[in-house]
Amino acid sequence: MDSRERLHLALSHEEPDRVPVDFWASSGFYRKVEVLLGLSREELLDLYDVDLRYIEGPRYVGPPLRKLPDGSEEDLWGVPRVRVTVGKGLEAETYREVVAPPLASARTVEEVESYPRWPSPDWFDYSGIRAQCEEVHRKGKVAVFMGDRLNRIAQLKPAMYLRGVEQIFVDMALFPEMAHAIFSHIRGFYLKYEERILEAAGGELDILLTGDDFGSQEGPLVSPSMWEEFLMEGFRGYIELAHSYGVKVMHHTCGSVRQLIPLMLDCGLDVLQSLQPEAKDMDPRALKADFGDALSFQGGISVQRTLPFGTPEEVRREVRDRIEALAPGGGYILGTAHNLQADVPMENFEALMEAYREYGMYDKEGI
Repeated sequence: MDSRERLHLALSHEEPDRVPVDFWASSGFYRKVEVLLGLSREELLDLYDVDLRYIEGPRYVGPPLRKLPDGSEEDLWGVPRVRVTVGKGLEAETYREVVAPPLASARTVEEVESYPRWPSPDWFDYSGIRAQCEEVHRKGKVAVFMGDRLNRIAQLKPAMYLRGVEQIFVDMALFPEMAHAIFSHIRGFYLKYEERILEAAGGELDILLTGDDFGSQEGPLVSPSMWEEFLMEGFRGYIELAHSYGVKVMHHTCGSVRQLIPLMLDCGLDVLQSLQPEAKDMDPRALKADFGDALSFQGGISVQRTLPFGTPEEVRREVRDRIEALAPGGGYILGTAHNLQADVPMENFEALMEAYREYGMYDKEGI
């Protein structure tokens, strides 16, 4: 059974030969692997027979992204960002942090509409996407498009970058016309961008991964009614468009989102990623019991505690527990609760990958 067959059965809520496995990590972690193990990213994924493989997607060919006098660089949305390095040596990670949201001072819908840096789907070259998917399929693997951290099919996160984290929530509560105008532009861009990707893939893409963090550690960032008013239209639109091309949708969100899951299911979501186990109301067994007949899950292995700070044996126990909780009857892709970062000890990473081999087989004592 190859990875595509395995995933198809799992997402059909049937049991394949073993639990499908996904793996995503930061560039810092992959750099650490290359130094310590001498393996490239692809060699690492092949070594552990990882089922899901993420294609690069379209290539940016739009207007040059400006470098500003203060050393910051604008992203696709015209948001200035500065590179910040955290940690040292093999545990160092570099992020591009927002300097100043360009729409922070806007007071009228007209200012939002006249913003000169709304992106265009024409700024990308989509011609290589089908070949990228076909290369994945030649290995029998699952082709997934995710995009990069600064350009992932989303709504709330780009709005935060453009307007400011606090201000977009204030808008949703007090100035809804401002929020609707911003979300309309974001949604309009990503629907066209997504359609171009799906067309270019020519039926070869298996999964579209959308990404928007809807939860905090204690609960949803917005109420279900507010999510329905501002975000449901785009969420449903992204999913229905992908489904019209025969592509499954996996959505990444951090945090406590149990209250939003019924709305996501109503939109047709196939897979919820990444199940942050420390977040409130995100107990894997309860989620499986309440939603597992209709929804598949990916993730659940702690990156807040167990992987960076636990022992290899604790990692192994957690992998076994997640498989026992989420894998029966299919509907589970083993993965971590977020991307692995460079502070994860190599022995814990190895315990993670070895444990799924030991406990993830459906026809052995693992499940």
